[in-house]
Amino acid sequence: MRVVVSIGGSVLAPDLDPERVAAYAEAIERLAADGCEVGVVVGGGGVAREYIETAREIGANEVELDRLGIGTTRLNARLLIAALGDRASLAPAVDTEEAAAALRRDEVAVMGGVTPGQTTDAVAATFAESVDADLLVYATSADGVYDADPNADPDATQFASLSPAELVEVVLPMSRDAGASAPVDLLAAKLIDRAGIRSIVLDGTDPTAVVDAVLRGDHTGTDVVPVDGEEPDYWTEER
Repeated sequence: MRVVVSIGGSVLAPDLDPERVAAYAEAIERLAADGCEVGVVVGGGGVAREYIETAREIGANEVELDRLGIGTTRLNARLLIAALGDRASLAPAVDTEEAAAALRRDEVAVMGGVTPGQTTDAVAATFAESVDADLLVYATSADGVYDADPNADPDATQFASLSPAELVEVVLPMSRDAGASAPVDLLAAKLIDRAGIRSIVLDGTDPTAVVDAVLRGDHTGTDVVPVDGEEPDYWTEER
């Protein structure tokens, strides 16, 4: 099974917690040991947002803000690579072609942001499409996709399942400013819809949740299921 896992920076390294980074490395190693080809895209998280807000206050434009965010995502990616050791590529891939080449070498391909105007959500969707991934998993700080911001609206309702087109409709009103925080952004949703990628959006604060979702399809988040989509064969195979 070929899977791309997008890990939010605040999920991977809250307060730069080495134990959390090590736990994520262990989870990814578990997937690889079980026969999965694994690509990982790492976000910037709270550290990136702090840099972005500081730079915004001193007059940086949106492209400059994006570049600050990209730099932070690549630092976070290096943290994960350090924890993975020989299992991973030596450095964060700078584009999806380089990441795909790492997969072909049987390495865990790790990357951060790529270009201004594109979040790591979208990078992960592009990566998944480019390598014909069987599954795309977004490990976020929210337990799935909601019809409103659950942090601001106590009546927000979680979607158990959405089609890719429905996902686009849900995230369409969301902010697109640099550093905006949402489970999946608009461009990523459109790419998922275009490619018909089976996806899962889940709470990734416990890295074992990613393992359960990838290996068995077990999770409490939101399934994004293409029309006429079927469960990956991997979930029904005896291993």
